[in-house]
Amino acid sequence: MIQSMTGFGRGEASNDQQKITIEIKSVNHRYLDTNIRLPRKLNSFEAALRGQIKNFASRGKVDVFVSFEDSQGNCSNITYNKETAAAYIEGIRQMASDFSLEQSVTAYQLSRFPDVFTMEEQMLDEDSLGNLLIEAMNQAGEQFLQSRQVEGLKLKEDLWKKLEHVLKLVEQIAERSPVIVEEYRNRIRDKITELLGDAKLDENVLATELVIFADKVCVDEEMVRLKTHILHMRETLETGGAIGRKLDFLTQEMNRESNTILSKSNDIEISNYGIELKTEIEKIREQIQNIE
Repeated sequence: MIQSMTGFGRGEASNDQQKITIEIKSVNHRYLDTNIRLPRKLNSFEAALRGQIKNFASRGKVDVFVSFEDSQGNCSNITYNKETAAAYIEGIRQMASDFSLEQSVTAYQLSRFPDVFTMEEQMLDEDSLGNLLIEAMNQAGEQFLQSRQVEGLKLKEDLWKKLEHVLKLVEQIAERSPVIVEEYRNRIRDKITELLGDAKLDENVLATELVIFADKVCVDEEMVRLKTHILHMRETLETGGAIGRKLDFLTQEMNRESNTILSKSNDIEISNYGIELKTEIEKIREQIQNIE
């Protein structure tokens, strides 16, 4: 199935004390560019999350937002270090004695001294958190993938219509091309008759001139290649998967053939078809930039 590079997904998992919410969104990008924003407490899980993203996307700029709620608060232990406080008191007493100062220090002031109180965060249960992250990521990833596939189906339908239009233009050019040579033959005959009157026309000279002209304006090969590229693009659209780069290459080839048709054209009608052809191929190229 075709996937767009634009998508969004949200997942949530929780237990009695903790809740993890994950949101994933993506836009177009030539490669897979993953940016993960998560709380500092969960930094150790970044590599695992980055690996999981590859299960849901192979191209696109993907942003992952992780939020963490813990009903246990900050999970911190505060420790009073009596020996450290005693050392400060002894130092203050000695300082007061040495310089004949009044010894005056409150408990609050003492508590502000380094290492009198220390705070240590309790270790989180990584196994439990890991399970919550996986559950939330799978939910978000499935929703994210589904949104990309829905958008991909719309892109496929639009591209199919545009390819139909391109094929119609190619057929119109094919119908017009033989007429150009015949019109050129008639113009030469009329011109010679106008210049020479009733003088006999050398058919060999005329035939040679027509062969040279037909060779210059012939676009049969370009049209055959265009039809082949259209067929390959349709087959690729039906195959699905990560086909964006292949479709982009086919579009470049189609554009090259349309340029050649325009450069060979000396007929206003074919030129108009050629311009419309290039315009439609450019629309196809723009849409393909959205496909993974």
